[in-house]
Amino acid sequence: MTLFTCANCEHPLTGDLQESQAAPASDHLSDHRIADPRVAQGTYAINYDATLFILHPDDVPGTALHPDSGRRGGCCGLHGQDGPNLVCADCGAEVATKESDCWTDNLVALIAAAVVSSTEFPSGTR
Repeated sequence: MTLFTCANCEHPLTGDLQESQAAPASDHLSDHRIADPRVAQGTYAINYDATLFILHPDDVPGTALHPDSGRRGGCCGLHGQDGPNLVCADCGAEVATKESDCWTDNLVALIAAAVVSSTEFPSGTR
């Protein structure tokens, strides 16, 4: 299991998550609905160049919306096109971008350089 914390203050951003594969992006641009999340709740995926961790939108309880309203654009949700829009709930460091608009994917992309991942193995396994 993996726990992600803020690289700036070590505040937990997620609970324990298991690595998985992200689902392909869906083609939902014309029906004005929020897409299904790219990963299942309780899991994460690593993007193709390892600069982002893709999470379910409900798996980042240690984050808060960015205080700059200009980072929170969108019509049905957050489009994520104006830079990171989630911050560490403890210190305010920019840690992720949430996409949840009707024309975007539905995910949270943790910035690998802004977080620390800690992996724990169940006792007796490795």
